[in-house]
Amino acid sequence: MAKQKFYVVWKGRKTGVFSNWDDCSKQVTGFAGAQYKSFDTLDAAQAAFAGEYSSYVTKSTGAPTPAAPREELMVRLKRLAETKKIQTPSYAVDAACEGNPGVLEYRGVDLSNGELVFARGPFQQGTNNIGEFLALVEAIRICAEKKLLIPIYSDSKIAISWVREGKCKTNLERNKRNSELFDLIARAEAWLENNTHSNRIIKWETEDWGENPADYGRK
Repeated sequence: MAKQKFYVVWKGRKTGVFSNWDDCSKQVTGFAGAQYKSFDTLDAAQAAFAGEYSSYVTKSTGAPTPAAPREELMVRLKRLAETKKIQTPSYAVDAACEGNPGVLEYRGVDLSNGELVFARGPFQQGTNNIGEFLALVEAIRICAEKKLLIPIYSDSKIAISWVREGKCKTNLERNKRNSELFDLIARAEAWLENNTHSNRIIKWETEDWGENPADYGRK
């Protein structure tokens, strides 16, 4: 039997602590800018709800993410650029999935200023690889619209290979709960088939450079 989790919703249709995903999902699914996270115990969830969302989405190691102070993130990115480990301007993308399959989100960050470029989700019954694929395609599409010939970083070798092949090769099956997500996959694959791009897709080297700036900090 799966261990029970408790869900904190800081921002949603209703806020509070919920004892199951179904109740939490009603508050956050389709709600723009929803803020929520799961916890293993009720005490931990109640303590988290009394605090701030940002305290629980930033890594305890202090690794900069979009949820951390932008000044901290920019110091790290400037150092990486100065040592020529990364190129700027550029985008970085990442995804987060609560469960496998589970609740999926993905987003992109502008590495020249640390600002969020896009954020999508939450979507039900997704996988991290699907999110990484969709995030890359979204970043490529935005670059095409803005005529930006800049690199795009991802820490997912699988997603990078899927984009290069123009196909999301997930083994996940479509169902009523993830139909919206599969519609997005179909549109992303169609865009890749009908458009060309020259943006370099580069593997983000986490061990050498630190956490991907688009990371959700929920590991």
